[in-house]
Amino acid sequence: MHCPNCMWKDIGKIGANQYYCWKCCIELVVKGSTLSVYQVEEDGSLVSLDDVFSEAERCIEHEQSM
Repeated sequence: MHCPNCMWKDIGKIGANQYYCWKCCIELVVKGSTLSVYQVEEDGSLVSLDDVFSEAERCIEHEQSM
């Protein structure tokens, strides 16, 4: 799996189906074969960035087959 924002592959697991990109500070949540992408605000709340990325950019199905 890689970050759809910066394409970095060294992301950390922070929970069940939840990952964090340390390079661009976004949270990734696996929902089936798609990633939901969130920006973490200063107060800890999450803001969805799904509208910024296309469905193809958020798809992880092709990565799991590699």
